[in-house]
Amino acid sequence: MQVGPAIGGTFGLVYVLVNLRVLPNAASLPLRILAVVVFLAILAGLRRPAPDSSPHVEFGRGYRLVVAAEVVAGIGGSVLLTVGFGLSNAGLAWISFVVGVHFLGLAKVWRAPSIALVGAAIGVLGAVGLAIAVARGTETVIALVAGVGPGVVLLGGSAWSAWAAWAAARSVSAA
Repeated sequence: MQVGPAIGGTFGLVYVLVNLRVLPNAASLPLRILAVVVFLAILAGLRRPAPDSSPHVEFGRGYRLVVAAEVVAGIGGSVLLTVGFGLSNAGLAWISFVVGVHFLGLAKVWRAPSIALVGAAIGVLGAVGLAIAVARGTETVIALVAGVGPGVVLLGGSAWSAWAAWAAARSVSAA
C-alpha cells in the first residue's frame, strides 16, 4: 500500500469530520458519510501494489526537519494569534496555512511536484481563513473554509493518487 495517499486521506477525513461540527446534523451527516465513502474508496484503490515506477518516499532527515518546523510554527503561531492578538478563531486557519507550507517543503524533499499543488491549495485556504479571522468572521465560515476545504483537498488529492496507482497496477497486470 502507498503510505502517502493513506496518510493524506486519513488527515483529510479527520479535517472534514471534525470541522463539519459547525453545521446542523441534517446538513453535515450526508457530507460526513460522503467523506467516509471517499476515504474507503482511497483505501480500496491502494490495495494493489504500485508499479515500480512510483516515487519512493523516505521519512529521513529532510522529512523530520519539515515536520519539526511545522510543529514549531503551528504551535507558536497559534499561541501568538489567539493569545497575543486575541484572534480566538484564527488557530484552525493558521494550522491549515502551516500544513499547506509543510506540503510545499515535502514536495521539495521528496521531489514530488504533485504534493506542491495540494500544499498550495491548503495554504491558500488557510490564508483565506486567516483573513476571515482578522475580519472577525464567524467560526462557522472559518471552519468551512480553513477546515472542511483542506479536508476536501486532501481527500481529493489522495483519491486521485489512489486512482492513478490502481490504474497503473491494472495496466501492468493486464500487460
